[in-house]
Amino acid sequence: MRSLDPALLAALRIRESAILVAEAVVTVAKALTDPGDSRPWQEKIESCFVDDGERLERIISSVVEEFGGVEEVKTWLENFNGDSYRKFAEKLLGAARYRLLIQAFQEDAAVLALAVRRGVRALMPFAIAWGDALSLVSKNQIKPASRAQFLAFNAVDMVLGLDAFLGEKVLSSLPMARATGGGADLEEWKKEESDDLVAKFRKLVTESSMRRVERANSSLVRKIRGARDALTYSEDGVSQAANSLIELIDRIMREAFPPSVVLAWVDTNFPDEPETTHIQDGVRKPTKRAESLCFIYGGEPVLPREPTQFDDGTGPSPLHDVLARVLVSARNKLQKMKHFDSGSPEEREQIGAVLSALEGALMLGLAIGGVSADKTHLPELPAA
Repeated sequence: MRSLDPALLAALRIRESAILVAEAVVTVAKALTDPGDSRPWQEKIESCFVDDGERLERIISSVVEEFGGVEEVKTWLENFNGDSYRKFAEKLLGAARYRLLIQAFQEDAAVLALAVRRGVRALMPFAIAWGDALSLVSKNQIKPASRAQFLAFNAVDMVLGLDAFLGEKVLSSLPMARATGGGADLEEWKKEESDDLVAKFRKLVTESSMRRVERANSSLVRKIRGARDALTYSEDGVSQAANSLIELIDRIMREAFPPSVVLAWVDTNFPDEPETTHIQDGVRKPTKRAESLCFIYGGEPVLPREPTQFDDGTGPSPLHDVLARVLVSARNKLQKMKHFDSGSPEEREQIGAVLSALEGALMLGLAIGGVSADKTHLPELPAA
């Protein structure tokens, strides 16, 4: 498109801003899917524009211009796919140049399709983490307005469905051999093999959860490892694992945000939220729910929300609320499991499910809250 005369572009109703946006998107997609570049994705994107600040500025203004007229873009795409537009473009450009344009369009589309497929597949660990976490929350614990949304939503099936759609409707019609994807990118994920996929990606959830726990508090990683080792090697493994995981939950939350910080945070952000404080020995203290909410929010101020069909805009957001409840529910279940002593397969299966849910909640919660070892705490309440 860039090689075409401006008069031809005007006749085709292709604006310079559209070319800039398309060029930027394809450039980023190529960088992200380059198999020979092992840098973090942020560095890959930065390198696409590092030497040309003026071009980046033009691209940003072009994005605003193009997406400010979404209906125009939609109309152009509909026309582009119509027979009359294609015949007009072929007559205007000539058969040879028109074929080159279509070939270039398909090759760029293949790069974008590959990047989108990798992005969709990268969501699978998060989908599994969410499904595992949600398994510990009862229907009555979820806000009434959010129940249908959360309980009917199967994130794993959604990712599998999107991936299948891309393979059948998009990738199959594009010259994927011209993109930089390997065989694994083009392999189909079959529904009948979903159990094997989930087992494979659940290991990634475990690894990601441990990395995030390590960033938040490196000394607590051994609690997860100790729990898994106890379940594998110890006759009293269920009880040992339960004790390790309870200590993990308590310490990772309290060492990130001490009780006085949690009280200040709750009083500022959720003064009317029930079940967040209690009186012990005449002293007002935060509950486990308050600690978990502060942890999931990363101790940050809670911004107002507009009411929606699934969220009345009051209290914690449905996502934060569910993840906080998972942490509390996991701890409550582990308290009971401390007294398991038979070591039966059923007991090991139960604590294994709680461990998977806890790992999923920690992976998502630490990602959302951004808690790290150098997290700056909110100011504590002054001493009475």
